[in-house]
Amino acid sequence: MIVNMSEKATEEQITHVIDRIREAGYNPHVTRGTERTIVAAVGSGRRHEIEALQVAPGVDNVVAIAQPFKLVSKQVHPERTIVQIDGVQIGGPEVVVIAGPCSVESREQLLQTAHAVKRAGASMLRGGAYKPRTSPYDFQGLGIEALKILSEAKKETGLPIVTEVMSTEDIDLISEHADMLQVGARNMQNFALLRRLATSNKPILLKRGPSATVKEWLLAAEYLLSGGNRNVVLCERGIKTFESEMRNTFDLAAVALARDLSHLPVVADPSHGTGKQSLIAPVSRAAVAVGADGLIIEVHPCPERALSDGPQSLDFEGFEKVMRGLGEPLRRTASLPHAAAAVS
Repeated sequence: MIVNMSEKATEEQITHVIDRIREAGYNPHVTRGTERTIVAAVGSGRRHEIEALQVAPGVDNVVAIAQPFKLVSKQVHPERTIVQIDGVQIGGPEVVVIAGPCSVESREQLLQTAHAVKRAGASMLRGGAYKPRTSPYDFQGLGIEALKILSEAKKETGLPIVTEVMSTEDIDLISEHADMLQVGARNMQNFALLRRLATSNKPILLKRGPSATVKEWLLAAEYLLSGGNRNVVLCERGIKTFESEMRNTFDLAAVALARDLSHLPVVADPSHGTGKQSLIAPVSRAAVAVGADGLIIEVHPCPERALSDGPQSLDFEGFEKVMRGLGEPLRRTASLPHAAAAVS
């Protein structure tokens, strides 16, 4: 249930509503907008007591939340959220590009890539330290060594770091080196991991699972917000369909739908979404056109020698071409609605 406070509601009246929501067995979540305050009653409790708040002083109306995801819904948080990552805003006035190799393979490889993507205009650096692979015989990542290399790359370039966390045991260690923690597609419904990340002070990049509906994806984000972490960015990275010419089917409509249903920023991953170098540029432009707040693109000094995801990685020249092609869309964001204030 959502309690919409009137524009003239006093702090005392808002506090009274919050207290009554707790007494009814719900958790109150307050959103203070530019014009009015919304108090959401989340959880399970005595619904009739919330409905009775219709006549409480300072209350405009009480309405039901239409979707099973409550805190993620635009009903609860009408203004778009901006997530801050060490000075970079995702969901703000610019389209953010996150770029780097699938896996950190060596110090030379990562530092070379970090400098190249920064020169081309990337705002953040990605790189896998721990890699979930379909085969146990494939390259699994350099682990702690990779994290140290990522930290060195940030010191040299200033680019904030995004890297994947696969288990609850690794969260604290990875948090020492990364500015944003990625939940990979395979872990989107790893609820133990999500509950633990909900208590983290790091922003989370939540990738959509290959067989997940948009509703399931947003419910996974709900685990993070309901546990206390509101710095969440959604990532569409393609889904499994009958199509065999691409690694995945990139769901452009899901980018637009997620923005329509949720206040959270949405970024697109055309590398995993297609699995083909030749499709990254057009799909990137299409994603921006439907409202994506950012892109995450795999870049490698020599894709043919990459230990993972070579066919979907761009070399430095290819990435520069993509960025040049995105130049105007990256500046053209006036038509997209954004939040008035950032979530920090």
